[in-house]
Amino acid sequence: MPNMRLTKNPMPAQDPNVRNKNFEEVTLGYTQEMAIDEAQRCLHCKNKPCVTGCPVNIHIPEFIEKVAAGDFEAAYQVIQRSSSLPAVCGRVCPQETQCEGKCVRGIKGEPVTIGRLERFVADWHNAHATAQTILPPPNGHKVAVIGSGPAGLTCAGDLAKLGYDVTIYEALHLAGGVLVYGIPEFRLPKAIVQKEVDNLKALGVKVETNMVIGRVLTIEELKDEYGYEAIFLGTGAGLPRFMGIPGENLKGVYSANEFLTRSNLMKAYRADSATPIQHAKNVAVVGGGNVAMDAARTAKRLGAENVYIIYRRSMHELPARQEEVEHAEEEGIIFKTLTNPVAILPNDVTDPRDPAYGWAAGIRCVEMELGEPDESGRRRPIVKEGSEFELPMDCVIMALGTSPNPLIKATTPGLETQRRGEIVANEDGLTSIEGVYAGGDAVTGAATVILAMGAGKTAAAAIDKYIQGKA
Repeated sequence: MPNMRLTKNPMPAQDPNVRNKNFEEVTLGYTQEMAIDEAQRCLHCKNKPCVTGCPVNIHIPEFIEKVAAGDFEAAYQVIQRSSSLPAVCGRVCPQETQCEGKCVRGIKGEPVTIGRLERFVADWHNAHATAQTILPPPNGHKVAVIGSGPAGLTCAGDLAKLGYDVTIYEALHLAGGVLVYGIPEFRLPKAIVQKEVDNLKALGVKVETNMVIGRVLTIEELKDEYGYEAIFLGTGAGLPRFMGIPGENLKGVYSANEFLTRSNLMKAYRADSATPIQHAKNVAVVGGGNVAMDAARTAKRLGAENVYIIYRRSMHELPARQEEVEHAEEEGIIFKTLTNPVAILPNDVTDPRDPAYGWAAGIRCVEMELGEPDESGRRRPIVKEGSEFELPMDCVIMALGTSPNPLIKATTPGLETQRRGEIVANEDGLTSIEGVYAGGDAVTGAATVILAMGAGKTAAAAIDKYIQGKA
């Protein structure tokens, strides 16, 4: 009999006033008893609407049934048929708008917490599994994957399971892409990402780091000289956007990418880190997405007294996950919505020889009100006349979205891109060059981890069809 309780099992978490001073994971995960109890809330609907909400089509009722029976390893085996990164997805996917958003239990109560169950199963497997990975028989074909973010890792994993000789080329010194440089330790521990990468290596995937494709090697060289029959471009979107307002060149003004990379990848929050990061007193984060929440919560953990989220629409329009917004509020982040910056203000030091010269000291903003909906369907923010005000601020972080790095485009003749640099690809991921596929943020611009994974999965199937069709 299913458990018909209307409410989900709450997620254990660190106390907000403790966790906002450390970089340990905020949420602690379900116990076995909680996971079984939550799994028993599933109704095992005939039409399985939750599966249609999952971009990688995990067989959700099947894995939940195994959890309910206490067979956690069998549950993991169900998930890994569809997903190469279950421990990651269970932590960072926007389940509330995807699988859980379609859960029938959500009609008259709270949906089954599918994401928390996926996290539990993946963590249980990583802690307890002892079986050796069985390598698939090689099929004699080589594929290169450029970028080791969620799209690249998924594409590589799916191809490796089919027997392909896969090499991932990563520009940074660690594999994981945005999972290691963009998402903070307190939300996604880097040991979790490394374990998922290790699982792929156990399948035979090779990972070459410090390889900036477009500089060290070109796409043409990978095809013509290294013999790769297909290439997948999962290079992400790492080029930050700014507002173009006065003062953005002052010291103390960061892109969220730089600020988070210093903290997440280079561990600048540690006392012994060789990478410097500003420990500011008053911090403004401009933007309202998950990256803005990550930057604000990181600044708080670095010791800031006041951290503001400055967003030009209302709380209702915030694009960040509700859980991230709630965690930020609990940790003391101040939300100044219906507010937009118009200038970043320098301090009053006038001597360029003074070390204090050229630093940000404040931010000038205007109040906004919402007008008619724009092309996105959201109400357009309009400036309130005469509403300018200033806030003291010694650090400003711009979290306004990102675009793909132009390097691949600049060094790959014939590769078609859009105005902001996104690679043009069809529904299978095929680009304008035969045998070259792309997916994830490199195609869509900055989006979610799970959508990137879905693109990697689609491209892997298309690459297999392409190569086998030539064989």
